[in-house]
Amino acid sequence: MKKTPFSAPASNRRQFLKTSSLLAGSAFVVPRFSIGQSGQSANNKLNIAFIGVGPGQGRGNLTQMANENIVAFCDVDPAQIAKTKENFPNARTFSDYREMFDKMGNQIDAVGIATPDNTHFVAAMAAADLGKHLFVQKPLVHNIYELRTLCEKTRQNKLVTQMGNQGRAFDGMRHIKEWFDADVLGEVREVIAWTNRPNKGYGFRSGERKKLPDAQPIPQGMDWDKWIGPAPMTGFSEDLHPGYWRGWWDYGCGGLGDIGCHTIDIPYYALQLGHPTKIEVELAGEPNLIYTPSGSVVTYHFPARNGLPPVKVKWVEGPKVPKMAKDFEAAQAVALAKSGRKEEAKTYADGIFMVGKKQTLFSPGMRPNSPRLYDEDVWQEFRRNRPPQTLPRIKGGNIQEWIRAVKGEGPRPGSHFDYAEGLTELILLGALAIRTGKNIEWDSKKMKITNEPSLNKYIKPKARKGWREYYRG
Repeated sequence: MKKTPFSAPASNRRQFLKTSSLLAGSAFVVPRFSIGQSGQSANNKLNIAFIGVGPGQGRGNLTQMANENIVAFCDVDPAQIAKTKENFPNARTFSDYREMFDKMGNQIDAVGIATPDNTHFVAAMAAADLGKHLFVQKPLVHNIYELRTLCEKTRQNKLVTQMGNQGRAFDGMRHIKEWFDADVLGEVREVIAWTNRPNKGYGFRSGERKKLPDAQPIPQGMDWDKWIGPAPMTGFSEDLHPGYWRGWWDYGCGGLGDIGCHTIDIPYYALQLGHPTKIEVELAGEPNLIYTPSGSVVTYHFPARNGLPPVKVKWVEGPKVPKMAKDFEAAQAVALAKSGRKEEAKTYADGIFMVGKKQTLFSPGMRPNSPRLYDEDVWQEFRRNRPPQTLPRIKGGNIQEWIRAVKGEGPRPGSHFDYAEGLTELILLGALAIRTGKNIEWDSKKMKITNEPSLNKYIKPKARKGWREYYRG
């Protein structure tokens, strides 16, 4: 049998990938295989492969790409492959993305990834090495070494990239930025954000976990070794797959990694936050190195930048709710009673306040769907005389934004990896503070924690044997 790049020895494979990367260096915007050529990819459609098609974002993201040519998809769970195959009968299926790239690499233009956080990096690097444009779910990766390595690779290969934090493409995000730029809020030095997770919400079990779940029989046909990826091996459990891996630190990034990539993206974009220099943490209980606890409060300290003042961003995870949120609900109840409307004031599982010297902005929910000003009377007056629109709107959401950019039909996506790199970095640092219960002083340029050197082992954890190809140095 003829040896192919992924069946060859590692050294030969690396040389193949290096050569492929060099060839892909000029592949920015215009794909190499499908666009403008005859065959199945005529009519300006991309050939897309997808990795991780389970319930939730995986299958949902793939469905949003269905107007392109879905040539292949991959999942370690045959049950997820069978379910997805119903809607994409012509796509080839694989349990190993490396085999998929080996057999179909020259038929793929772009790759989507929606696996658990701990396997984003290895799959994305394999695709980037082959010059494939990338859509990767949030958070982009699982640790900061992976973050810097992947982003540098995509820059070198000039790839069109997008992280899957949908709110970055919402009109509401642009409203907030326009209002801030128009000085509606005035100087902002404080931000308060919250979520009900991990105490409640999709993807989290209630209660504390002090040890890894007991092993259960592996479902027939499932490749559990590949699900684990670079992380330490543990047995299969329904407390991990398919929907409950986020809370386990070896595989996910907790409530902050789940929701913070949406909510904290609001001030990150509007206020040009950049890199935090200090992260403080308060825990309701003891630190848990295995599973994310409920009741965490993380405070980020951002220095002055670009003429803007220092900012403190407070992130609160349930069951605790910020006082300001309770005050807003009470104020809304009074406003409803005053208006005579027979409605109950809403409660919010997630949200964010940007506290300005002139006005405070409130964006309810995890994403910027419907931002408003805090004070009801001010808000009603403001709605009649808003600042002019200065930013372009995105049609069709973040996935279509990425597809248009790959085709050369639109600008660079808003959550391209150079943007997502900084957002993901602060998310990963906050998650590390929750995991260890330690405050962090961070030197972003040197990629080091300066006050607790023992924590630097989490910046680049050791990968499991068989998964170390991209963990060099």
